[in-house]
Amino acid sequence: MQGFEKQRRAPLGLAALLLSLVIAGCASNTTSPAPVEDRGTMGGAPAADAGMPETPPVKPPPGIENLGKPGYYEVRPGDTVRKIARDTSQRWQDIVRWNNLEANPDRIEVGQVLRVVPPVATAAAPSPAPALAPAASASAAPAVPAPAEVPKPPAPVTTASVAPPAAASGDESVGWIWPAQGTLLAGFDEAKNKGYDIGGKAGDPIVAAADGQVVYAGAGLRGYGNLIILKHNNTYLTAYAHNQTLLVKEDQRVRKGQKIAEMGSSDADRVKLHFEIRRQGKPVDPSRYLPAR
Repeated sequence: MQGFEKQRRAPLGLAALLLSLVIAGCASNTTSPAPVEDRGTMGGAPAADAGMPETPPVKPPPGIENLGKPGYYEVRPGDTVRKIARDTSQRWQDIVRWNNLEANPDRIEVGQVLRVVPPVATAAAPSPAPALAPAASASAAPAVPAPAEVPKPPAPVTTASVAPPAAASGDESVGWIWPAQGTLLAGFDEAKNKGYDIGGKAGDPIVAAADGQVVYAGAGLRGYGNLIILKHNNTYLTAYAHNQTLLVKEDQRVRKGQKIAEMGSSDADRVKLHFEIRRQGKPVDPSRYLPAR
């Protein structure tokens, strides 16, 4: 009897095992739709990319339309308004005004193009217009009753209208003098020496070579030591380098012969004054301007 029970239970156990395998196979088949759903989700991905914001266009630096034109300067890394003013022999306040930087003079950027020479209207300001005033009054000469007097006015009118511009542009109007009394150590050489080197003792007086205004006083220009730059008019500047002591400040007005510094050897191999005259920013031979000793 027990043997019969064992024989009857064996087929039942085998059937249960087969049934469980069938159910497991069916269950594994029900998960097959999952990849279809994944593909549908990925198919919608490009729509999300389409909504990304576009990169805004790069704004060109201010003044770029003047790049390469005479009288303009492209800002380089490390530049400041004061440094640019020193390099171009201008007052930094003028550069601020010419470029409308009054709100924030230190806010300049690399690549920005700045005006570093006076605008045309400013440069033309010292015009001979006042000298033409006599010509306007002379135009009434034909109304003078005596005909014999009519030909006389033109000669003085022509002289008055021509002479003032010549005097205004002439070097004699500056009235140059020597800035120091020492021995001339080195003369002008366009390639090697941009001015005169004048010897002396430490502390000897350095004087202004002509009336002018201090546009720079400091030691920020390599190779010049303690330096003073004077602006005499829209044409001429003078530079006084290697001083021991500076006695004037920026924007100060000085008179010809006024003591502005004391001779020294700052950033130099010996005690001396290095003196330059610059015409429209270009170094020129001082012998053409200073009186003979």
